[in-house]
Amino acid sequence: MSNSMRDLIVGEAELDDEEDDESFDEETGETRERARNRDEDMDDSSEEDEDDDDEEEARKIREGFIVDEDEDEDEDLVEDEDERRKRRKRKRRQEREEEAQLDEEDLDLIGENIPEWERKQPSEQSKFKRLKRGHRDDDARGPERRGLNDIFSDEEDEDLAEDRAYARPSHRADAEDMADFIEDDFLEDEDERTRQMEDMEVARPRDKGIAGRIIDRAGLDKDALEDMEAIFGNGEDYQWALDEEEEEEERQREEQTLELKDVFEPSQLAEKLLTDEDNAIRFTDEPERFQLDRKPFKHLNIQGEQFKEEIQWIADLMWPKKQLSGDLHGPFQKAVGKVLEYFVLEDLEVPYVFQHRKDYLIHARKVRNPEHRDDPEAPEYIVNAEKLLTQDDLWRILELDIKYRSLFEKRAALEKTYDNLREVAQATDDMIPEMLNQAVTMEELQDLQDYINFQYASQLKDIAAMNGVVKGTKRPGAKSSIFERVRKSNAYKFVKAYGISPDRLAQNALREGKKVISDDEQSLPIDLADRLTDADFPTGDQVMYQARYMYAEELFMSPRMRKHFRQHFYMMGEISCHRTEKGLRRIDESHPYYEIKYLINQTISDLARRPELFLKMMRAEEEGLIEVRLRLQNEKDFRRQLQTEFISDNYSELADAWNEERKKVLDLAFIKLEKVIAKGVKDSLRTACQEELLKLCREEYSKRLDQAPYKPKGMVLGTTPRVLALSNGMGDPARDPIFWVWVEEDGRVIEHGKFGNLARDESQREAFVELVERRKPDVIGVSGFSTETHRLVRDVESLVNEKRLTGPEFLDPDSDDYRTELLEAVIVNDEVARLYKDSPRAQADHPTLSSNTRYCVALARYLQNPMKEYAALGKDVTSLLFNPCQHLLPPEKLLKHLETSMVDMVNLCGVDINEAVGDTYTANLLPYIAGLGPRKATSVIKAINTNGGVVNSRDELVGDPDNNKLPVVGPRVWNNCASFLYIEYDATNPTSEPLDNTRVHPEDYELGRKMAADALELDEEDVKAETDENGAGAIVRKLFKEDEQEKVNELILEEYAEQLEKNYNQRKRATLETIRAELQAPYEELRRNFSSLTPDQIFVMFTGETKDSLAEGMIVPVNLRVVKDDFAIAKLDCGIEGRIEAHEVSHRSNASIRDVIHVGQTVQAKIVDLNRKEFLAKLTLREDALRRPYKKHNDHDRGTWDFRLEDDDKEALREKDKTTGRTQRVIKHPLFKPFNSTQAEEFLGSQAQGDVVIRPSSKGNDHLTVTWKVADGVYQHIDVLELQKETEFSVGKTLRIGGKYTYTDLDELIVDHVKAMAKKVDEMMGHEKFKKGSVADAEKWLTSYSDANPVRSVYLFCINPKRAGYFYLCFKASKTSPINMWDVKVVPNAFEMKGNQYPYMLALCNGFKLRFNSEMSKLQQMRR
Repeated sequence: MSNSMRDLIVGEAELDDEEDDESFDEETGETRERARNRDEDMDDSSEEDEDDDDEEEARKIREGFIVDEDEDEDEDLVEDEDERRKRRKRKRRQEREEEAQLDEEDLDLIGENIPEWERKQPSEQSKFKRLKRGHRDDDARGPERRGLNDIFSDEEDEDLAEDRAYARPSHRADAEDMADFIEDDFLEDEDERTRQMEDMEVARPRDKGIAGRIIDRAGLDKDALEDMEAIFGNGEDYQWALDEEEEEEERQREEQTLELKDVFEPSQLAEKLLTDEDNAIRFTDEPERFQLDRKPFKHLNIQGEQFKEEIQWIADLMWPKKQLSGDLHGPFQKAVGKVLEYFVLEDLEVPYVFQHRKDYLIHARKVRNPEHRDDPEAPEYIVNAEKLLTQDDLWRILELDIKYRSLFEKRAALEKTYDNLREVAQATDDMIPEMLNQAVTMEELQDLQDYINFQYASQLKDIAAMNGVVKGTKRPGAKSSIFERVRKSNAYKFVKAYGISPDRLAQNALREGKKVISDDEQSLPIDLADRLTDADFPTGDQVMYQARYMYAEELFMSPRMRKHFRQHFYMMGEISCHRTEKGLRRIDESHPYYEIKYLINQTISDLARRPELFLKMMRAEEEGLIEVRLRLQNEKDFRRQLQTEFISDNYSELADAWNEERKKVLDLAFIKLEKVIAKGVKDSLRTACQEELLKLCREEYSKRLDQAPYKPKGMVLGTTPRVLALSNGMGDPARDPIFWVWVEEDGRVIEHGKFGNLARDESQREAFVELVERRKPDVIGVSGFSTETHRLVRDVESLVNEKRLTGPEFLDPDSDDYRTELLEAVIVNDEVARLYKDSPRAQADHPTLSSNTRYCVALARYLQNPMKEYAALGKDVTSLLFNPCQHLLPPEKLLKHLETSMVDMVNLCGVDINEAVGDTYTANLLPYIAGLGPRKATSVIKAINTNGGVVNSRDELVGDPDNNKLPVVGPRVWNNCASFLYIEYDATNPTSEPLDNTRVHPEDYELGRKMAADALELDEEDVKAETDENGAGAIVRKLFKEDEQEKVNELILEEYAEQLEKNYNQRKRATLETIRAELQAPYEELRRNFSSLTPDQIFVMFTGETKDSLAEGMIVPVNLRVVKDDFAIAKLDCGIEGRIEAHEVSHRSNASIRDVIHVGQTVQAKIVDLNRKEFLAKLTLREDALRRPYKKHNDHDRGTWDFRLEDDDKEALREKDKTTGRTQRVIKHPLFKPFNSTQAEEFLGSQAQGDVVIRPSSKGNDHLTVTWKVADGVYQHIDVLELQKETEFSVGKTLRIGGKYTYTDLDELIVDHVKAMAKKVDEMMGHEKFKKGSVADAEKWLTSYSDANPVRSVYLFCINPKRAGYFYLCFKASKTSPINMWDVKVVPNAFEMKGNQYPYMLALCNGFKLRFNSEMSKLQQMRR
């Protein structure tokens, strides 16, 4: 047996013979007397049973199972003082244990993320188990170590016994404990199980009981004891001290309350948002998103002039892109200031500002109406309104506010540093405060930071030492120490001899102030250097060299010089790509980076128009495939101009010598400045391109969210349809089942089933007709995973037309008659359904439905409300495709931008708060409501349930003490969310507020009531009488009751708005329009109509092929299905059909088509025409056409594409292939790709698990390599030996893998070998014992679990990332045992462990336990 196995079982060194008298229970931590002779144990069983009964009775009383019969009697008669005290202590301990129990809801919340096998069951369950088993579980025998049958058991532990006396520990295991390792995974006879348990109990060793009881250890009789007490007392005089001590201990125990963090892992709490920090966010009266965004800047308080500066800074950044007329610059800046005020000072979120402060986002001007001259009745003035800020702009302002806070914090730190330099080191530098005031970017502030650290390094070091901060000593050769030496030596006088300071030179370059000319020294540079030698730099050459580098460094550190360089690089910079040696071969013409491989001379503005291009460049550079170089277009002119600013105007040999020195300095400084500025510009450009791409993704997501439910005929927009959803999945609708579900308008799945062939099977067609006529759906939704679904759509449409299947009747507004129309079969976007069908959420929602049926449920719900389906995805929304290049974006940034789209749309539509409380599907929308977030949303639902589970009014959300309603949210959060949480108006309830069912905010209810009163033409007395009798909402209720909403259209809102602005300084013109609209149609559906997919979108969804991956001119492998005399039908890899005419088979006119091709053959074909709508392609097999390779359209000119280097590289690769003698092999199979291993892994990276690539092998032409994706980032490369080959390049008729598996063709190999293993991988990764993540994550989890449950044993599986196709079986027997790992190999249709194969996971788990049982038994035999 291995040492690790021995460690697992034993855990410690053996004890000697003296220590063998006692043993230590590994699970309970208790000691017990070791039985020396099992026969003695059996002989003493009668005495032990008596003791067992007594102790069992006491234990049951303690645990609350049996009521003590003496409890109801007078305690004075049956108990002395000591017994009462003990009883009180037991009672208090029991109360403490009950109070320490966690809240059930918290445990349930945590439990959602803990597998069933991992959860601790409540203690009561195990107690009842013990009660039912009777004497066999009698704990009076003392604690028992778990035998092998309990190790790694998925069942929960029984309660542990009470603590025993102290003893030395021993970790030995009794042989009998190992008798039954395997838990009963299989069902067996109940009588047999009972008999086995009884046999176990008889065979289990027991501790010896105590035969008798000793009254007193001293051996004194009763009289002697009484005499002793009379003399010395019984200690009751000191009882008060003991009581006080006990009370103090009791008080301390009560203060120690059990919290979630004491029970669960921090990672589990963080995932469920239950950490202390999450709770602080949850209960702080501030919008959750604001708290998270401003978390790093909590301490900042921006106000006064600083706040005005922020407004200016944001407005200046946004103005260039707004494209507004110049006269609106002032109003625009005011609008930005007002919005920022709402965000920062009033904590109002974007949806609130956009909905209820619209008037501050527009600029209204009152102008004379030109029509008034001709028409006196026309208004004299009209209002022209210009929109200054959109909703997207509001999110941008919010984002810039966070950036400004970071900028402000950095600047404040620099100001503090400079103040310290002035006060402590008496250092004055006018340039620092001047540049600080001008700095508007982080780059400029970083320049100042670098300058201060360089220029005042010694002073900063002294200040740090004074403050007690001592940094490690620098080595003498460090760069900064060299510059300090130069600064303190005579060589620095040579630096000053250059005649102009670096800062002044930079001012010359920036054209700041009057130009200063350099002054020449009166001696030659070499002569001056010789005079300035000292101990540090003893030669003139050293002085000149160090001075030159010192001045270049000062120029490099100059903030103004960096600013000058940065400006020119932004204006005149050009970016070119240069492929590396690695990228030469890796980036071929099919590679996604080929479009940038030879791209050159791209300006900043060029890349700003194509942000994805630059992001590809940066990603390729990170992968080492290309080098992105940034150069100045006019570098020579720029250098010449810089020299002009530096050199002196004198004409002499002396001046020439100094000017030559100055040019050398500039050359040194230019290289360093170019490098650092180019890097900064590239980083800034990357950020800008990311923002543009994020904006595109956000816009696309907004379009998908901006869809109302599918509108049934004759219904108003927003009505939820009743849906019949069908799908063939991956199957053929002619042969495979068609899954269907019927989903009611409330989202409930009422009925589901399967159909057969709807095209030809008449019984199935009749069943379909019967279902439609019985259920009367509003729409039929269809989708699937392959091109075969297109055939299903045609079958359903023809069946509907043939049988005249119609939807429900509806009222025709034109004829006022009821009529029906044929049902529409809609192809549904299935991107959400694909994620839903196999998700844990789907399995929890519909555990009894198949995967394809759950897919149909998601299709139906998408038709009913796309927004809810997207909201239910949560963070998984980033896995949807919004832009082909979104993988180049940071995932956290993408998620945040997508969430802003959801926030906009959810608040536009509002949420029925009472529906959200009772429906988790609707509750998914709550986190996106203004003011809320995932933490506050759960808190809101919990608080509402505490209040009774129903919200009767919006005001009730902030608490209603009169009706015993606790606050659900604070005032600030309520102000944000109130108008977006609506409550259905109940006309039969006199207390129901109609405006609570509208978009009107409670702050504007009075305006709504005033408008309703004016529409009803009620005077003040009528209004007062109505409201006194029926409450504040009576007027609006009356408007609705009398159905007079249309009258609000007659109100002249302009006069209302003017009065509000004049009397209350409130701009409410747009708000009044909102109120008018809401009074007529409360919470009207404002989303666009449900959008049908375009033919191109349907083609991509069913085939997975885009215009870039499949286009005319491409050469693709096709499989011939039908061969006739005049044509042939083939199938492409993506599933679409291709037609090959006879003249497209061969250029020889006399050749028969059947002589050239045959059914089942895989050939290379060129796509002549592609009909995406009909899923058809026209193909050609002509050799002359195949010789012309497909080339993507290249619109580059000679100035932007390096054609010469491209040709040279191609020629070099051809020569290299000739030199090595290797010929590129091509196999006619749809899965064959001319890849190497790296390219295969890159290709499969975006594919699904189990996908395959067949590729050439480096072992020669009698080998192939099959690469398949085991998991994300894990790929297995299988070597295939080809036997019985007809030619060198043909595929062998026999294919052998590992000398063990043999196949006759590639298709058989893929299905029976690779796909069979992929199914086993899916089975393993879907098992409850599988742990996602790395091996380190699994080890950490095991360790944490054992720490939290020291007496529990646990095992799990995790993937082995270093050996593709292998998994680790990790197990830990106890807290003190090491983690052991066994390899589990995936083979076709089985798992292999330690030389044995197991067909499925249950067998594997049992096999592991059997093997472990065997190892344990061997160990025991060895030790005996």
